[in-house]
Amino acid sequence: MTRATRFTVGRLTCWTLEGGLIRLDGGAMFGVVPKPLWERHARADDRNRILLAMRCLLVEHPDGLVLVDTGLGDKETAKFRDIYGVANAGTAGPTALEDALAEAGHGAADVKWVVNTHLHFDHAGGNTRRAGDGPPALSFPNATYVVQQGELETAAHPNERTRANYLAPNFGPVSAASRWRLVTGELELLPGVRLLPTPGHTPSHQSVLVSSGGETACYLGDLVPMAAHLPAAWTMGFDLEPLVTIATKKRVLARAAREGWELVFEHDPAVARGRLGEDPEHGWAPEPVDTVRVAP
Repeated sequence: MTRATRFTVGRLTCWTLEGGLIRLDGGAMFGVVPKPLWERHARADDRNRILLAMRCLLVEHPDGLVLVDTGLGDKETAKFRDIYGVANAGTAGPTALEDALAEAGHGAADVKWVVNTHLHFDHAGGNTRRAGDGPPALSFPNATYVVQQGELETAAHPNERTRANYLAPNFGPVSAASRWRLVTGELELLPGVRLLPTPGHTPSHQSVLVSSGGETACYLGDLVPMAAHLPAAWTMGFDLEPLVTIATKKRVLARAAREGWELVFEHDPAVARGRLGEDPEHGWAPEPVDTVRVAP
């Protein structure tokens, strides 16, 4: 299986990195959408779970490698991995993400910037790694980690609704090492790499725009986790603010269509990248740019 796929945005070389697979409850992934509708797009197993990718983005930038999201990592228990149907073991390294990085010609020590869209375990678990019997260590020892300040505050003070998704070993060691760059609002992190607040899934969720030579790609994160989530009302039960998700999605997708963005889907196991193929009056649909085949 190919774990790293190269594409270009203007003069920037980018890679989609397949960080492994996970299974989450289909009803939770599609919220109020009835199962007969969502199961046309994602077949559920006998535990009502659907297969999801954990796709990361790598940007080869002149100012250093930028990695967006880090998958699940290698710290979770066998029980956790069974509950979520995790398949992210590597062959060359402990995880599929490390294999994908190597396939793209890089190693963990080469990464200069790690950007987290948010800090849920399937997006930030790879921030840290097992370190023998000791506490988790930074997976990317030379990187500055970047997240919205509000997201870290939400993660560090979870409530009954959120604590299952925010696991301290994924972000606490970054705080302890003073390796966060906390940002507030929209920001150009590097020339051509822009952090775009896209609230709804979490209040401080962000997407990442990569722009060069008149071209733009948008790594959507959990604003639109799969191509099936492009319709405005197809939000997740996991979204903390679903009405905000709808408003954000309408705004961002209208801009994406207007400006011809390429979209990168983090969780879609079949469509890695696509463009919008219909107008908002009839509901957006993807025109796949890069399709992938992942086996459960």
